[in-house]
Amino acid sequence: MAAPLALPGALLAALLALEPKVAEPWGHCCGAHWCHLEDLGWQNGGGTAVVPFGCHLGVVWRNRRCQSCGDTSSVPTRLPSRCHHGATTPSLCPQASPSLTPVHQAGVCAFYGECGSNPEVNTSLVPSKVPCLSNTPARVAQGALLALLRSVCPEQAGGDNATSARVCCSYAQLVSLRLSVELSGAVLARCPSCARNFANLYCHNICSPDQSLFTNVTRVANYTAVPGAQAVLEYQLFYRSHYAEAAFTSCQNVRMPATGGYAISTMCGRYGAQLCTAQRWLDFQGDKNNGLAPLQIDFQLLPNGSEPGQGIAPLDAPVWGCDQAPDAEQEPCSCQDCAQACPPVVPPADPPPPFRIGRADGVLVICVLLFASLALAFLVAALCRRGKAEVAAKPRARGRSQRVSDAWQRGLERAFRRWGTLVATWPLAVLAVAVAVAAGLSAGLVTLQLTTDPVALWSAPGSRARQEKEFHDRHFGPFLRTNQVIVTAPGRPGTTAYDSVVLGTKNFSGVLAQDVLLALLELQEELAGTTAWAAGTGRNVSLQDVCYAPLNPTAPGVGDCAVSSVTQYFQNNRSRLALRGWQQDGKVQGAVDWHDHLIYCVNSPLSFKDITALELSCMAEYGGPVFPYIALGGYRESEYTEAEALIVTYSLNNFPAGDPRLEWALSWERQFLSVVRDFQRRHRHNLSVTFMAERSLEDEINRTSGEDIPVFAVSYLLVFAYIALALGEYTAWRRVLVESKVTLALGGIVVVLGAVLAAMGLLALLGLPSSLIIIEVVPFLVLAVGADNIFIFVQELQQSQREPGETREQHLGRVLAQVAPSMLLCSLSETICFLFGALSSMPAVRTFALTAALAIALDFVLQMSGFVALVALDRRRQEAGRYDLCCCCGTGEGGTARAGRGLLRPFLERCYTPVLLHPLVRPAVVLLFLFLSCAGLFLLFHVSVGLDQELALPEDSYLLEYFSAMNQYLAVGVPTYFVTTGGYNFSSENGTNAICSSSGCDTNSLTQSIQLATRYPNVSYLAIPATSWLDDFLDWLNPMVRCCRIHMSGQHQGEFCPSTSTDPSCALGQCLKRLRRPTDEEFQRFLPWFLQDRPTLHCPKGGLGAYDTSVSMDDNGTILATRFMAYQRPLRTSQEYTGALRAARALAEYITSTLRAVPGTDPDFQVFPYTVTYVYYEQYLTVVPEGLLTLALCLVPTFGVSFLLLGMDGRSSLATLLTIAMALLGTVGCMALWAVPYNAVALINLVAAVGISVEFVSHITCAFARSRQPTRVARAKEATVTMGSKVVAGVAMTNLPGVVVLAFAKARLVQIFFFRLNLIVTLLGLAHGLVFLPVLLSYVGPALQVPPGEDTPGDTVQGTGLGLANPGFKDTDVDMDRDKDKDKDKDKDKDKDKDKGRDKDKGRDKDKGKDKDKDKDKDKDKGRDKDKGKDKDKDKAKAKGSRKG
Repeated sequence: MAAPLALPGALLAALLALEPKVAEPWGHCCGAHWCHLEDLGWQNGGGTAVVPFGCHLGVVWRNRRCQSCGDTSSVPTRLPSRCHHGATTPSLCPQASPSLTPVHQAGVCAFYGECGSNPEVNTSLVPSKVPCLSNTPARVAQGALLALLRSVCPEQAGGDNATSARVCCSYAQLVSLRLSVELSGAVLARCPSCARNFANLYCHNICSPDQSLFTNVTRVANYTAVPGAQAVLEYQLFYRSHYAEAAFTSCQNVRMPATGGYAISTMCGRYGAQLCTAQRWLDFQGDKNNGLAPLQIDFQLLPNGSEPGQGIAPLDAPVWGCDQAPDAEQEPCSCQDCAQACPPVVPPADPPPPFRIGRADGVLVICVLLFASLALAFLVAALCRRGKAEVAAKPRARGRSQRVSDAWQRGLERAFRRWGTLVATWPLAVLAVAVAVAAGLSAGLVTLQLTTDPVALWSAPGSRARQEKEFHDRHFGPFLRTNQVIVTAPGRPGTTAYDSVVLGTKNFSGVLAQDVLLALLELQEELAGTTAWAAGTGRNVSLQDVCYAPLNPTAPGVGDCAVSSVTQYFQNNRSRLALRGWQQDGKVQGAVDWHDHLIYCVNSPLSFKDITALELSCMAEYGGPVFPYIALGGYRESEYTEAEALIVTYSLNNFPAGDPRLEWALSWERQFLSVVRDFQRRHRHNLSVTFMAERSLEDEINRTSGEDIPVFAVSYLLVFAYIALALGEYTAWRRVLVESKVTLALGGIVVVLGAVLAAMGLLALLGLPSSLIIIEVVPFLVLAVGADNIFIFVQELQQSQREPGETREQHLGRVLAQVAPSMLLCSLSETICFLFGALSSMPAVRTFALTAALAIALDFVLQMSGFVALVALDRRRQEAGRYDLCCCCGTGEGGTARAGRGLLRPFLERCYTPVLLHPLVRPAVVLLFLFLSCAGLFLLFHVSVGLDQELALPEDSYLLEYFSAMNQYLAVGVPTYFVTTGGYNFSSENGTNAICSSSGCDTNSLTQSIQLATRYPNVSYLAIPATSWLDDFLDWLNPMVRCCRIHMSGQHQGEFCPSTSTDPSCALGQCLKRLRRPTDEEFQRFLPWFLQDRPTLHCPKGGLGAYDTSVSMDDNGTILATRFMAYQRPLRTSQEYTGALRAARALAEYITSTLRAVPGTDPDFQVFPYTVTYVYYEQYLTVVPEGLLTLALCLVPTFGVSFLLLGMDGRSSLATLLTIAMALLGTVGCMALWAVPYNAVALINLVAAVGISVEFVSHITCAFARSRQPTRVARAKEATVTMGSKVVAGVAMTNLPGVVVLAFAKARLVQIFFFRLNLIVTLLGLAHGLVFLPVLLSYVGPALQVPPGEDTPGDTVQGTGLGLANPGFKDTDVDMDRDKDKDKDKDKDKDKDKDKGRDKDKGRDKDKGKDKDKDKDKDKDKGRDKDKGKDKDKDKAKAKGSRKG
């Protein structure tokens, strides 16, 4: 998201310090520059003017042609008479004008005193007083003049003990000079050597007793106020190049804490800091059009050995390097302002290179070796076993654990049998109770709180980012709200050249055209006048009610709102944008317009006045600057006029939830979107307009969720239709309406939804909020689990035949006892799995896991009650021959349908399993899945981590275009604050030095450390150093500037005196009498004054706007918190945002450790970074390890529950665990291939994947364990055939229709994380459950504990536990065939006699029905029979009775 403009206040003054300009040379030849002849007084036919030095240095001229290149295009039409053709050295072209400064010698002045204001300067920010021409001896300075000289120009005063000195300046001139020194000192005082060197430039120019040696007056005007006096309008200054370069170098890197930029950028005109040189720096100081210089000064820089002649001696005065202290009472410049003062800096280590083994990817090599090792081990083991037939296991006695498991299992089955019979006997009463319980719990939904705030969803209240956000907002208020418009002109030509009379040729892009600027201004005017209705407070809200107004926060007008836009260079004024003027620059003249002003302002945005004839300010209407990297985008390097995008940013105040003003901001943003959308529609033919408001992202997510509700509804309808059709058993067309299960399917889905609603309602009553992701995911998950149970129960009931004398209710109870243990196994595993998942620290994951766990548990309870009751009622209806959906009518033909086998089971039995378990196919399957797992392990390291905000939006969202434009055009990232907590003493000298970055500060101070980090933006992600309220506060206290003053008398005595005040009581009222650190008392007294002082031309360091919200203090003046603002470089992806957070925290921890070492610092003191994005991206610092832990915890109950319920069967439990883990590994690999990033949303789906995989795997594992086939392969085949069809019908086919529909959702979040990921989970779960698991069990499955045809002691009618004889996986057809074959002939083929055997089994069942009461008695005494050890024939009879039961 775009950064809000938060650089008000002090910036608007940082500009002051003398805003100069460099006049573009008239022409050039071979790199040599010409100067303007008219500026030198050249007149046709005259012979007094000369070509200034440097115009043709080292160039041999012959016949007006440059000998070295032959260029004549830019040679002046006429050379001055005194510059001879063929001259090769500048000494032959002297540059002095003897008529105006005839004497050039030591002790002689060139001018003295003041001769009024310059008539050629129309607009000036300071009085444009000019000196009087006076080529006379220097005057003696004594008394007040000497005292003032000693304070302003100490080097000219001859030392502290001198009683007099010779000078060329009057007292009035010295007063004006002091003002100039104060203005420059406000910006440069943080570097004493720079400030002194810069002041000495003017001290030498104005007061040096040897002024005439290096000064040559070239143009004067009559001063009518004094007869005979002449006012100097222009003069030349001759400097040695190394002197000027040394002075420039000492100031080149001085920072401006309020902007994070360089002070030199305000002092070099259109060149800015990057292109500034010593010549351009001085030329700007001498440009009378810069708003500060009173007259024109031409600086001539001469190298050693070059002399201008006429007795002129270029100035070559001492210069202090920035790493030197000007005197014993001052310090050298700090490292931040002076590279020479920096200690050796060890650059940060490069990020570790990718893991490689040789030239190959290291992870790939390891995965290949792992696959090769596993494959080799498997093949060796398979070859060793080749030819060895698997023999049936010998009978072995059961251990204590097995007997305990058997007893528990028998009790569980007995309980389910009795419960099923009871429910079937009283179905309406049970159904009523189930409905009442579900409805009662669902009533809690009236208290449901639906969380849509991303912060509350993904960041835990106790997380570091949340705590830091709350601390920041408590002390400084919420982050500003950003509303932004990006305008481009894609259909226009690339660039057009503009020839500026003053500023040279510049290329302008198509979007920087006057009609586009006028259109943009039209939009801003409409937004300035728009109002929005706030229903909550019943009033209209305008921009000034909600905007951020840094310089007038109490009663802002529309013009006070901080709006960043290129039109702000014209103060959003149409007249100024249309303004044109006539400019003459030497011999060149022409028109100037908005192009010239814009060129100047983008290079010198802190200027109050440009150097063109327009004389416009570059400051925005609200009083602050507009930086080009904020208002323009898509330019190369610093060529701002080639920008491809115009960026308008509205910064609004933000308010905490519950504040009525928050509704004001939301209402105005809604109107903002409406106005900009209309603007976009009107200009779609010629402009591309993208935009966003602070509320846009949440609005679009909510809109998408509402629009995708029909998609989810269709998904549920498809699932319902499938279940309704698949549950039916159809024997004849006339019985279709009787045998259909539409009502039962509807009831099953209602049970699932009732469980979900009841779970959400119960959690809502407990105060736990919900979210949209729960509403979208949990029903699918519970439906997958619930539908599987529905199919297992209903199909088992359909295949089971009622025994003679058994009532309908007893029959249903017996079937429930057969299937309920397996349903309990899966439901319990998944519930515990999700409860472990609830240990996650992410609120959304935790809430989802709790809701899923509770919903699955309630679903099992409601299925055991309500759905069983519905099945009983449906069974009554079907036996009565009544229609489904209309039970009042019917055919009158009662009875149930004969058990059928469907289509899927015969396919699995005859086609699928013979191929899958073929001796040649099984090894290939194992190798294939081993390869897929190793590939998934390799791809695991290539899954991107994060969630780009574009993925949360629908494909038709207007924000997608905005985010694309933002990533393409924005040149700076979001602001990053380094926040200090309480417990630090800023007012102590040690405390101050450990924070600040100016002279005398520690080299490892807070601001110095941040500034050093910006040198390596690829590592630190910081681009602009931190603004520092403490540095500007120290500069504000500097007695050399007129910022901090106190009324010394009068009614305001002792109160603060603003810099704009002319009250005489403030004249000598500097807060500090000399440059030093303030005491504790002075610090606490003056700091509030500083924070409320409005920046002005005289005091640009005032803190109002820039820092008034950067320091939080209590009523006693104790600092509770402060912040220092830096800027990140542009960040594009989640990975970059996460890396920026990690780097900022590492830097803050280093700073914290440094500041804790300062005496008096609280051990709990802390520095932490904060920006609006950290609270969203903190999760990605830990989402990988936390996700691995969560998934591992989810797998633990899967193994544990399986181990317990499978009769302590370690092999089967390990096979289940391994298959689920491999399915997860394959899922993650497919995420990398299908561009599904890993994040908290993906983690939720992966946790759900564990639950769904349990459904695919556990049933088949249990079926394998209870099989009585003689070999592992045969048992794997039987398990796949008997349970595979139910797994496919109940899990896969329930999920797939609903998942496929999600591909048509508008929200890309749904498409990626719900369609793609759920489809991957379903298909891979199905593949591992029906392909890999049977093959794995055929190799390593548990041995047969009870050989075929033989029962161990202790087997009873109720079975031996889920491990061996779990009725939940009983297949009626197979058991009946097996009974028939055993009675008739065990050696015959069972498959050929199944149908006939079924009839004979029925007859045998009738005969055995006569002894039913005896069998029941045997059932009751099975425990005693086991201990007594009855004879083998009775045991066999009991075992047969067990299988029939």
